[in-house]
Amino acid sequence: MENQQKSIEEIPLVDRKGAGMAEGKIRIDCYLSLECASEEALRDNINLALAAEKLSADVAFHRIEGDRAIALGLSGSPSVFINGKELQPQGTGGFS
Repeated sequence: MENQQKSIEEIPLVDRKGAGMAEGKIRIDCYLSLECASEEALRDNINLALAAEKLSADVAFHRIEGDRAIALGLSGSPSVFINGKELQPQGTGGFS
């Protein structure tokens, strides 16, 4: 809940405006509802993927309430952003 009061635009991401990728930096932000049981599996999958690709990243997990997720326009839980872009954007809102 560290960034609960910030909008996605306020959270400092490496590539929000195109900066950082030239330097090879990766930022992964994961937003999960308070009830979401996927955090452990998500952490494992991110670590496995980074290891397989021989990459490193700054990874942050944000536990937020449903009304905050709706206000941010998140499409579900978990919602994963890599360098400011949603990994699996969906056309519908919702957060469980």
